[in-house]
Order: sequence, then C-alpha cells, then structure tokens
Amino acid sequence: MTIRLATLSDIPQILTLITDVVPVMKAAGNFQWDNDYPNKQVFTEDVGLNQLWVAEIAGSIAGVAAITTDQDAEYAQAGLDITETAIVTHRLAVNIDYQGRGVAAALLKQAEYEAIQRAISILRIDTNIANQATQKLFPKLGYVLAGEISLDIRPGLRFLCYEKRLNNK
Repeated sequence: MTIRLATLSDIPQILTLITDVVPVMKAAGNFQWDNDYPNKQVFTEDVGLNQLWVAEIAGSIAGVAAITTDQDAEYAQAGLDITETAIVTHRLAVNIDYQGRGVAAALLKQAEYEAIQRAISILRIDTNIANQATQKLFPKLGYVLAGEISLDIRPGLRFLCYEKRLNNK
C-alpha cells in the first residue's frame, strides 16, 4: 500500500469510491454523507490545497482522506479548544473492496506523520454516531473520545469527536 497526495486525475476514481461507499453507510444507519457530499468540487479544492491523500493498492484507490487544519466550530461543543492548531482528518473513506485491510489506519498514520512534520501536537477527527467501525478504530490508534457534537452542515445528526495528543514538542 502506498500513501500519497492525490492528484486531479485521481478524482474520478475517488468519486466512484464515494458512490460505492455511501449506500453501504446508509444501510448501516450512517447518514453522514449523501449524494451531494462529499463531491467533486470538495475533492478538487482538497487537491488544490495539497491536503487530499489516497491509499493506493495495485493501482487502485483503496482509500482517501483530507488531512487539514480545518476545525469545525462545533468541536467546541466537545470541550475542545478550537483556537489550538490541530491536524484534522476529514472525508475518510475506504473502498468497499479494501475494507478491513488497514487502509483507514494507514491514512490516519499519515495524518500523524503530517502533524509531526508540522510540529503540531494535536490530531482531531469526528464520526457519525452510527459509524461503529471508526468508533472501534480511533481508540486503537490512540484517539480519545472528547464528546458528542452536532454539525450545522448535517442538521439532525450527531457526531462523536475524538482527539489524540502527541508528545512531539
């Protein structure tokens, strides 16, 4: 598995991955994403900002994640100080053909590497309250549940916010 920055030429394959993943998420009761989000525009902006990463296996996009410093204001609902600079992972998704093979963990390790490279000691991520897989994965990687939040961009849904603090300072 190779973890690398995404390019514009990766976007069609990323969009196919998302199109395949969303119905599986919905079937599990996770309505975090829909047919409108995440979309081509969001991923194109991520590529332009050099913050979209892909996991590639045998030439296929096995997973994707935006590794940013963009924190939702609602993270404060979980008691997090959003004035602190943090690496925040958004739009984490794994191709249904590669689930259970460590792809999400590899992308989150890339987020940690990015944090270390930038001398940022805080990592944050949120997930829909119905996403059982991420709720098991995040603590295994050292993330601690900070609290439950709502997000204005997803009215009516609840999210769990996680944080990991590094000792790299």
